[in-house]
Amino acid sequence: MTKAILALNSGSSSIKFAFYSMGKDSSDPTLLCKGEFEGLPNTLHFLAYDDQSSLEDKIIDDSANFQTAFRYLLKWIKTTYPHIQLTAAGHRIVHGGERYPQSVRMNQSVLNYLDTLIPLAPLHQPHNLAGVRALQSLHPTLPQIACFDTSFHHTQSRLATLFALPQHFWDEGIRRYGFHGLSYQYIAEALPKLMGDKSSGRVIIAHLGHGASLCALKDLKSIATTMGLTALDGLPMGTRCGSIDPGVILYLISEKGYSIQGVSDLLYKKSGLLGLSGASDDMRELLSLKTPQASEAIDYFCYHIQRKLGSLVAALGGLDMFVFTGGIGENAPMIRQKVCDGLKWLNIELDEALNSSSKPNGARQISTPKNRQPSVWVIPTNEEIIIAKDVFKLTTREQKER
Repeated sequence: MTKAILALNSGSSSIKFAFYSMGKDSSDPTLLCKGEFEGLPNTLHFLAYDDQSSLEDKIIDDSANFQTAFRYLLKWIKTTYPHIQLTAAGHRIVHGGERYPQSVRMNQSVLNYLDTLIPLAPLHQPHNLAGVRALQSLHPTLPQIACFDTSFHHTQSRLATLFALPQHFWDEGIRRYGFHGLSYQYIAEALPKLMGDKSSGRVIIAHLGHGASLCALKDLKSIATTMGLTALDGLPMGTRCGSIDPGVILYLISEKGYSIQGVSDLLYKKSGLLGLSGASDDMRELLSLKTPQASEAIDYFCYHIQRKLGSLVAALGGLDMFVFTGGIGENAPMIRQKVCDGLKWLNIELDEALNSSSKPNGARQISTPKNRQPSVWVIPTNEEIIIAKDVFKLTTREQKER
């Protein structure tokens, strides 16, 4: 019987999944299907499809919660793929703290530690862990693996991760961690196939979506990134503020009467593109609005990508390759153009036709042919396949050690 792995990303309003059959090693997972549950916690809408067509599109008339969703998914997989054996599940977990530089099998001790990190990732961590617990209750013998967005950045130096605070805060785990690591890991693994030996040079990746960050790579390892202790830092995002003078927070509390929860709601849920535009946190909608506020939000987003990228170029000592990925990075040519228009000092020049053309699911160079260094690329990310590979490697190693 063919063995398979389920890759899961549990969020506040959706659960995304991908189902992979595994070959003899972790380098050759084959996607069987992918999809999502939408509408949590109100109406559960199940979507599943493969490379050829839609497999199911159905409203589930039951409680819209994680347990209902996973119960339905497990039954649907067993019915749709009767000759496939589900052997393990991997979960995207946003924060792994200082304890986990790589993926780990879930147990109660791991879950207890990850619970303590909820204040550092309140938009994601509670839902990630709720997904683990729901699947655990339905299938207690199924190995579940936590795959962390922070793990990829554990290669950074102490200097890159240190805050200018008294030493004991570092000892207590208050440091820069960085996020979007599963996405960056995928790009790092894809680069040698595209660039050969050049991929080990000075690379900056822009993961631009509802959440956004930049990462500097050398020898395909993270040396610096724009996010810090939490996923609030760095670039402005859909509803998150990005970098902000900490004095603003002190002022809001001491002079404007904000509570801690009020500040948290402001910075995580009411700022960023939504706060600046007063209209939307969706870049697609902002690009179509043409209002002064929407235009300013877009300009602010691109300007701060340019500024943060400049700091990463300094950390790298130059730039050989710049990669766009994520929902905005892959699908918004106007944003790519606006960002690169401010990077001409780096000798970056986009080819207008290449930038505006679409090549679904394919990597492509979008800088002009004469602009050989640094080159600019669009590379679609695939966090789910990284989860599947990590799960396969970990569970295979455990089997060999028994």
